[in-house]
Amino acid sequence: MREKHQKQMPLIDPPTGHPREKELEAISIVLDSIPTICDHVLQDLNKGKILKSRTGARGMTAEQVLRAAVVMRLYSFTYEDLAFHISDSRALRRFCRIGIADKGFKKSALNTNIKMISPQTWEFISRDLLAYAKDEKIEKGRKARVDCTVVESNIHPPLDSVQLYDAVRVIARLLIKVRDEFGIKVVFTDHQRRAKKRMIGVQYAKGDKQRTPLYKDLLKVTRKTIGYAIQTEKALARHCSADPLLLGLFSEIKHYGDLARKVYDQTFRRVVQGESVPADQKVFSLFEDHTDIIIKDRRDTYYGHKICMTGGASNLILDCVILEGNPADSELVETMLDRQHQIYGRYPLKAALDGGFASKDNLVKAKERKIKDVCFSKKRGLKEADMCRSDYVYKKLRQFRAGIESGISWLKRSFGLTRCTWKGFRSFKSYVLSSVVAANLLTIARKKLAAV
Repeated sequence: MREKHQKQMPLIDPPTGHPREKELEAISIVLDSIPTICDHVLQDLNKGKILKSRTGARGMTAEQVLRAAVVMRLYSFTYEDLAFHISDSRALRRFCRIGIADKGFKKSALNTNIKMISPQTWEFISRDLLAYAKDEKIEKGRKARVDCTVVESNIHPPLDSVQLYDAVRVIARLLIKVRDEFGIKVVFTDHQRRAKKRMIGVQYAKGDKQRTPLYKDLLKVTRKTIGYAIQTEKALARHCSADPLLLGLFSEIKHYGDLARKVYDQTFRRVVQGESVPADQKVFSLFEDHTDIIIKDRRDTYYGHKICMTGGASNLILDCVILEGNPADSELVETMLDRQHQIYGRYPLKAALDGGFASKDNLVKAKERKIKDVCFSKKRGLKEADMCRSDYVYKKLRQFRAGIESGISWLKRSFGLTRCTWKGFRSFKSYVLSSVVAANLLTIARKKLAAV
């Protein structure tokens, strides 16, 4: 079973006084001041482990895992970069509590441990940090500004032809693995070359007259490959109960087979039947099937997830919600304000929101929650006197709201929030929330250093 902290602090090089090193030292002090943070991480690391092993390597402590995750998001490292810099940098070794005699950690160990921290744990950590900031009088939560942005999934443009080729390629690879590595007789034809030629032909076709026959042949190849997958599922069902590796392979084939059928269906309806397929019935990626399509301002199209953020007067991110689908901003006002009540035990006195949130109904809901001044950056038929106590307050709140744009830009530029590189929706949530936690830790550290 994992440990929360090391029993004895390792021998560590003294600090050099570099500005970034001072920031890391300040972050370290903040983390040490909130013992509940490591408790949350320890629960995730020990989930499902009952007996405490007395032999073998002890592995990373909860504190080391958390600090390594913070370093990764602070500097936008890959796992390979993280493993190298933790081993190479004295400042990072000191921050991660790794002694002079220790070798550091491999990228596989870092990957496994950091991915074990759940999105719920990152949210608990975020709220613990906000409680600390309140106690230290850094952020009181009396003023809030709300805006939405998009974090993209790590996928290629979701063209139907490319997705059909992906389906053929992935299923063929799995069927070859079943045949060659497990010796199970599987009757199928590898159509990868044919599918690739049709995909390229579709992309370079000059018009629908040339493109449609290529699409039909690609659909035919995909349909055959899906049929091979169904036959293989039936064959594996008789063998996989005794072999856990085969069971995993069976699950993979079923998973990609189901997605391939959806891609085939949406392409057939669009290309052959001339039907307009709704976005909620589409698959945009075989590998990141949780991906949503987000059309922003009727001109920019993104593939990922919409996130809604609440910022405070101290530039801390007070709340972050990862949404499924593409709900309108006007539907989120009540939820975001109520979440502020959950965090601080009261609603903010002043709230500034983007123009997309504006509506008479949302203004009434905000006023019912005893929020004195509510500012929408676009009035949309509302009067300043209805929203705020004076024109002066409205203008100040409108200027205050614009500050969250810079905060979102900072998160995207410095913490990798433009595109999530982790796989799966659970990891997508962890990626976004861990970036928010790292940004808040750095903001708190800089404010404490400035106050010295």
